Amino acid sequence: MNKIYRHFFLPEKRKLKSGGPLGMGWMGFMAPELVQLAYALFTAIVIFFTWTNLEAPQQLMWQRLTYVSGIIALWVVYKLWPCRFVLMLRFLYLLYTLAYWYPDTYEINHQFGCLDHLFVNYEQDMFGMQPALRFSEIFSSPVVSELMYFGYLSYYLFFVATIFYVFFKHYDQVERVAYIIMAGFFICYVIFLFLPVVGPQYYYLAAGVEEIAHGTFPDVGNYFREHTEAITMPGWNGGIFYHLCELAHQTGERPTAAFPSSHVAIATLVMVMLLRMRLWKNLLVLAIPYVFLCLSTVYIMAHYAIDAIAGLFFGIILFFILGGMKLSKLK
Repeated sequence: MNKIYRHFFLPEKRKLKSGGPLGMGWMGFMAPELVQLAYALFTAIVIFFTWTNLEAPQQLMWQRLTYVSGIIALWVVYKLWPCRFVLMLRFLYLLYTLAYWYPDTYEINHQFGCLDHLFVNYEQDMFGMQPALRFSEIFSSPVVSELMYFGYLSYYLFFVATIFYVFFKHYDQVERVAYIIMAGFFICYVIFLFLPVVGPQYYYLAAGVEEIAHGTFPDVGNYFREHTEAITMPGWNGGIFYHLCELAHQTGERPTAAFPSSHVAIATLVMVMLLRMRLWKNLLVLAIPYVFLCLSTVYIMAHYAIDAIAGLFFGIILFFILGGMKLSKLK
């Protein structure tokens, strides 16, 4: 107990001027915090210029001020008490706020109209059908259904577990790992702001499942300015993972953020990071959930197949443009 107290609660022996182990930040802020601050400022500017088209711009601005204040408050606490415990709280806070920033993209992008009819046409041309419509129909057994929903929910393991594994096992790399993951998220969110694709769970309901099945893909325009209803999730509705996924969707899902699939992109980014760092055991543990996650995005109608494919390539691209090759090879 004494050792744990000294390790986590006593001030760091070396002062972290950047606020993080690698010195990547600025003015005492860590690099992943700066990413979130930059995104908050960028979206505030977007809100300012689209003010009259938004339902509650004042609330959106207030929420940004609130979350930025949280980052600053923890920065002040760390200045007063520079220990690993407070640093861990700073990482936890960044992860916690992702639950807000994702559905927040809907509040901005729904003013631009829905582009799903274009993506559904691309999907039809590529596959000759709608994979999101057929996948769960072909593989409807309870076992397959639960595996798909397990895979979809395992998404949170990829970035949360990875950041804290590195925090506890390879502390000197955690700032870079968290920066790459957080920057990956917010790059995806910037795309979502200006590319309003809602995904099959929303578009199929708005356009009509029968219409989709018969190859008719109408332009629903600004339908999602006032509608956020989703189609009933497919598969076996008696499973625990089904119900957990249903709860997660009811809590934080919105008609937004379908292309590219951030689930696939971030999971792929993490897998490439683990490969680069030679964390073989972690890679092995996540290998099967990764496969299920990629498939599940289409199975549960959260994404079109082209969203998942784009997410796969985009995750690899993110790794390189965000400096993933600078990660140390760990034993």
